[in-house]
Amino acid sequence: MQRPSVVFACLFLSLTAACGGSDDGGGDGDADTIFLPDGPAGVGVRVTPDGAVSLFDGDPASDTARPLLAFADNSPFAIRRFVEEFTFSVGGIFAFMEGAESRTELDVFDGVEETNEGIVIRYSSSAEAGTTATLRIAAENADSTRIEYEVTTAGDAASSLVAPVRCDTDGTFFGFGEQYNSTEQTGEAFDLFLSEQGIGRTGGTFTEGDEHTTYIPMAYYLDARGFGVAIETGRRVKVDICRRDSAVATFEVVDSAPMEIIVLHGPTPNDVIEQVGDRYGRPIGIPDWAWDVWIGAQGGRATVEADLQRLQDNDIPVGALWVQDWTGIRPNLGGSGVEYTWYLDDTLYPDFAEMVANFEAEGVRFFVYANPFVDPALPRPYATMDENDWLVQNTDGETYLHLAPNFPRLEAATPDFTDSDAVAFVQDALADIVTDHGVDGWMLDFGEWSPIDGVLSDGSDPIAYHNEFPLHWQRVCRDALESVRPGGDYVYFARSGWLGVQGDAQVIWIGDQEADWEDTDGFPTVIPAMLNLGLAGIPMVTHDIAGFSGGPSDKQLYQRWTELGAFTPIMRTHEGNDKENNWNWDSDEETIAHFRRFARIHRALIPELQALAEEAQQTSRPIVRHLMLEYPDDVATYDVNDQYLLGPDLLVAPVIEEDATSREVYFPEGEWFNVWTGDSVVGPQTATIDAPIGQPPVFSRGADRTDLRAIE
Repeated sequence: MQRPSVVFACLFLSLTAACGGSDDGGGDGDADTIFLPDGPAGVGVRVTPDGAVSLFDGDPASDTARPLLAFADNSPFAIRRFVEEFTFSVGGIFAFMEGAESRTELDVFDGVEETNEGIVIRYSSSAEAGTTATLRIAAENADSTRIEYEVTTAGDAASSLVAPVRCDTDGTFFGFGEQYNSTEQTGEAFDLFLSEQGIGRTGGTFTEGDEHTTYIPMAYYLDARGFGVAIETGRRVKVDICRRDSAVATFEVVDSAPMEIIVLHGPTPNDVIEQVGDRYGRPIGIPDWAWDVWIGAQGGRATVEADLQRLQDNDIPVGALWVQDWTGIRPNLGGSGVEYTWYLDDTLYPDFAEMVANFEAEGVRFFVYANPFVDPALPRPYATMDENDWLVQNTDGETYLHLAPNFPRLEAATPDFTDSDAVAFVQDALADIVTDHGVDGWMLDFGEWSPIDGVLSDGSDPIAYHNEFPLHWQRVCRDALESVRPGGDYVYFARSGWLGVQGDAQVIWIGDQEADWEDTDGFPTVIPAMLNLGLAGIPMVTHDIAGFSGGPSDKQLYQRWTELGAFTPIMRTHEGNDKENNWNWDSDEETIAHFRRFARIHRALIPELQALAEEAQQTSRPIVRHLMLEYPDDVATYDVNDQYLLGPDLLVAPVIEEDATSREVYFPEGEWFNVWTGDSVVGPQTATIDAPIGQPPVFSRGADRTDLRAIE
């Protein structure tokens, strides 16, 4: 960058400061400008004579200062201009195309100044006179600093703002929401935009998606050195994590509005997660009865009642049955689907409330299914919502009927939750499900399909509404349940989100994995997805045993997925899309015995899981934990994506490779006892562990678990 004509040598974030460096007003040519705050945040900011900016926890001139976010010193801030188009597929995947692209760099450093709010750093463009950028840095509180990056252009408005972050050799980039490929994303480049997960996720066709399409993208990452960074926007964010340039990570918000960057100070990774919860919220807890196993069932009243009888006959613990087809059966692509409505099919489920009451008398709760699609072929609720303009509109002022996965019709509308009357109508419809039928909650499906070129009642941005729609959807659901069960005697589990969903989610299930062993979209993707949700402050996670799409699943896959399910906060089955051919818990006697044993193991873990959930209510600390969280100084843990800690003391390494009867396990420092044999391993080391079906590698830190070994 070019240097400013004047550099202020001593400025600060708070009203008082200690000063370092040159005091001659213009700097000494090579010395850094150091900002030393004396306020509660304790954050120092260093600006070099070339305009590179870095934040520190403490005095930047001190050897004890801990680095926080640093912008790259060899890459300027920039804007881009382009013409954007998009396509959308029935797979729920958005694809964006950018044409007529140009880039303008803010490559001239114009100086810094102190204000009552903080520090202002100014840049301009050597190539485009009149185009300037302002970086405002201010301490919000003891835990966070806000950075606002704003651009004024001489020509056309910017299409996007680009911020260059320095890639330190000891820095890391964990998270970005629910990612399925890995937890540490250095070397990756991808968009953060709400979509379906994708089917197959190899990028080969438009409906497949790729390794970064996800239901819960977040412009948020955690550095293992003990700080976090979030970009607060509803718009698409493009990230390149040291891929194109190993020294620079670029964060690009497709918007001309100021970029809002939040730095969470830590000082440990667990502190960062707690600060995420402090800022964006924490999920409400679940009732005691909801910790036991949830069994998926469908096919009508007689079938569901027979399922419960088989569970009881085989002494399998069960806390709830969940039934997705209570609204009716609809042929689905490659399998069986449900009708997209919020009203009972009383032919398939006659005397439904009586059946639900009978289940509760047996000590078994009952969940159903809801999604936000409003199908024009189904008069309830479409006719009322269409008549009152409670659905997202098109530019002609009519209800926007967009592509939807309700085969064979392939069209639906989306509620407009910017209209308070629409909110009230949907909330009442959902509350009626509980009051009319006595159910205890539901799977809250979808939330990723709101059109990004629609028109909303309050005139707000449809792109931001699309990304933030899951927050509206879950909030309406939660308020509906709370209105009729104010004591919290309910559960909802959802799959989609955006930054901020932390305070609206109750339980998140990680989506529609393929019923196979593939590491792109099958069984192996479950673990990194759960870990990344935990890193984002979402502690209550679950998954479909054994997958949803594709298949059919087989016996080995079902058994291995069951083993993982037992060591998950919520152990839950799904019959899958190909339910007629998928393997199930009762497909043969050996599978029944295997499932019964692991359901009992899960039940034995419930007191520990409840304690961990109570901790999460206060701290957001995940139940399924990345090893790095407990061992942040052990760099060998950073790339471990296929095992986890359940709480602080149980090391779980599921077998996720077909036909494998052993696997490598990384053991952090300490003595670890094999739950199934009592043998111990002393870490840190990597060891190959025998793992026949029924004995997935599970190790207890510091003490043997004879209680789990004794369960049959």
